[in-house]
Amino acid sequence: EEDYFLVSGSNLLASVYGITGKSWAEEDYFRSVLEEVIVPDFAPADGVKIATTTEEAEQSAAGGVDSDEAEAKAILDTLPQPSELAGFRLNPIEFDKDIDLHMQFVTACSNLRAMNYSIPTEDLHVSRGIVGRIIPAIATTTALVTGLVCLELYKITFLKEPKIDVFKSAFLNLAVPFVTLSEPTAPGSTKCIVKGKEWNWTAWDCIDVDLGRDVTLREFMDYFKTEYNLEISMLSQGVSIIYSFFANKQKIKERMDMPMSQVVQTVGKVTLPESQMFLVLEVICNDIDNEDDEVEVPYVKYRFKF
Repeated sequence: EEDYFLVSGSNLLASVYGITGKSWAEEDYFRSVLEEVIVPDFAPADGVKIATTTEEAEQSAAGGVDSDEAEAKAILDTLPQPSELAGFRLNPIEFDKDIDLHMQFVTACSNLRAMNYSIPTEDLHVSRGIVGRIIPAIATTTALVTGLVCLELYKITFLKEPKIDVFKSAFLNLAVPFVTLSEPTAPGSTKCIVKGKEWNWTAWDCIDVDLGRDVTLREFMDYFKTEYNLEISMLSQGVSIIYSFFANKQKIKERMDMPMSQVVQTVGKVTLPESQMFLVLEVICNDIDNEDDEVEVPYVKYRFKF
């Protein structure tokens, strides 16, 4: 527990002051610092009188107000003036039970305190449950919903091409109690004509574009022309429009030979995470054979990293 307290506590304090912390692997660093720390011996304060009666307690409380105010003033007098702290900034930490460093510190503090009073200690997992007031789901709505989801999962796993009428939607309220099952409604579909063929797609469908590398914007648009006979009139990613027929011609010309991921980062002024492999793109297309015929297609899932 002492290790948890020292490492997590020092890292949290470092974060407050904007200092880079040290990991658990740097044990030698912590040991070298601790060897130089001098802990003063405990010495009881002189002249302290413990009240043993109600009258003594009241007198002590009455006299303690003035002493508390004097002590507070003494502490305030030791603080530097605001003008001396120009440019200095503290970074507040908002507690989050899902961050291990936070929970390691809380667990260490509570366990060290418990050890002082011979109270059983708890591990990190139990402490997280206590802090988050997490109640194990044994006979709750969460457990019931999980069971119903698993029943539907069995149908998807073991049935070949299951029809929609074998699935069930559940409506429940354990407070009443009330549970009923019904057949789900099929998702709404959109009809479009691609290369002379009718295509009915739903919100669950997408166009999966995987060309083996991060292609340029020009190559991406050419792919839609050859594969779907569609000309892209507008292309967006999130809130950023990365191509449109009415955009500045010079900017479009600069983007056409840039890789798709670079276009997204340049236009959106964002940096894509190292772990991200796909981009979700929205397209507006027109049939090449009939430019006035706008074709509504699902979103595009484009793979740019391999």
